Amino acid sequence: MNKTLHNAAIVGAGGYAGRELVHILLRHPAIGAASLHGSDRTSGATLGALFPEFRSIADLPVHAASVEAIAASRPQVVFLATPVEASLHLAPALLGLRDAPVVVDLSAAFRLKDAEEFSRHYAMAHSAPGLLETAVYGLPELHRSAIAKASLIASPGCYPTSAALPLAPLVRAGAVRRDVRPVIDSTSGISGAGRNPSPRNAFCELSHQPYAVLSHRHQPEIDLYAGVETIFTPHLGPFDRGIVSTIHVELAPGFTEESARRLLEEAYAREPFVRLLPQGAWPSVGAVARTNFCDIALAGDGRGHLVIVSAIDNLLKGAAGQAVQAANIRLGIPETAGLLPHIS
Repeated sequence: MNKTLHNAAIVGAGGYAGRELVHILLRHPAIGAASLHGSDRTSGATLGALFPEFRSIADLPVHAASVEAIAASRPQVVFLATPVEASLHLAPALLGLRDAPVVVDLSAAFRLKDAEEFSRHYAMAHSAPGLLETAVYGLPELHRSAIAKASLIASPGCYPTSAALPLAPLVRAGAVRRDVRPVIDSTSGISGAGRNPSPRNAFCELSHQPYAVLSHRHQPEIDLYAGVETIFTPHLGPFDRGIVSTIHVELAPGFTEESARRLLEEAYAREPFVRLLPQGAWPSVGAVARTNFCDIALAGDGRGHLVIVSAIDNLLKGAAGQAVQAANIRLGIPETAGLLPHIS
């Protein structure tokens, strides 16, 4: 690897988000992948054996995901692309090291602020409730100053990212009626279901279908960071990556499509990864795939009803890209480092 300013450990390198983290850090000018770690199933393998595109390019060994193995590479930042249970164990242990790294957790272990609410939605007790208050939600466009000082960054979920970015500025400004909950219908590519095989993500079983209706784990996260109670219905679509969210909002008196657009323009005019599309243009999965962008568009019916559509890549702005964006901020690196697409 090239000499870099900051060493990183990637835990969960055998999953889709871990794979994207490796891709990003291979081209990152200031953060390098000092060590890769995986589950019992993947540790002991090489990266090229797990993902053939890395053969002869970055065919690095995948080590065990123990605290000792992670600490051995002396990382300044650790990315946990791990299940909730693993993050609950690893994050406190890593933060307790003498030379503790910054921990960026891509799981949902530290996104919520209430241990009882976490238990209700994740069917397990939270083993490190004290960290729920100190963890910083890693959505840079909304929490940049807090991220810059954080020791534990809870990287947002993919669905909450696609919902909070368009909704939060409107809610903060009082533009959204509180007596009518916004309705969010989101469709994700099948990579959102993870890499472990199951009948649901088998090729012949793929179709556009809803799931976890009124019971998805991301619901409380969406409500917390969008700032309003919502009705959220997720769907799986027959494509590999990306999320499109369609959000129906009733505007508060005095607000119009034009004023809502101005609020979003003011919120995101200087944001490198949020693109507010011109009137009549609509987001698509193809336009954001393999990028860290969130595209947003909106239209109103002139009677107080607003439709907002957002699109992100669930593996990048919804996972690995956003995690690196937050790490850049925390380490004092230009925020876009390693994340802008290469156009040839």
